[in-house]
Amino acid sequence: MREIRALPLSAAAFAPFGAVVSAGLTAGLAANQGTAVRFDFCAPLTSTRPAARGNLAVFRSTQKSLPFEVRLLERHPCSTQTFLPMVCTRFLVCVAPARPDGAPDDDGLLAFVCGPGQGISYDVGVWHHPIIALDADADFAMIAFEDGSALDCVEQPLASVVVVTA
Repeated sequence: MREIRALPLSAAAFAPFGAVVSAGLTAGLAANQGTAVRFDFCAPLTSTRPAARGNLAVFRSTQKSLPFEVRLLERHPCSTQTFLPMVCTRFLVCVAPARPDGAPDDDGLLAFVCGPGQGISYDVGVWHHPIIALDADADFAMIAFEDGSALDCVEQPLASVVVVTA
């Protein structure tokens, strides 16, 4: 069993796995007759399957606490996947690079604590753990391209448990 410490989410640290979605990370434009600032193209929304449809779903995540045991990872080999908190204080994101054979590199697993105002978008094929609410149950809007096939989501058990601590 290996132990890793969860780090605060930052755009730079998360960049190898996708994008942090948050107001103010890029220049914004005045919108809505000056009552808002609009930040465009915060993350790519990509699908490699022409028949896959965009799916905007809502996930209700049951609160868990740290330390948390990571036992499996998943990936979406043909689509980005974006999570935008709707009702949430903090949540845990765990990601891992792929080995040359395509399997997740358990030794490269990283964990991030995301705070209010932060969402994330995983790049196509990025290994990650399902979203974990930390302080209370949480609701997330999720965007991915799906066609109902096995390529929508691939799961892989880890060779050994990784414990994420605060």
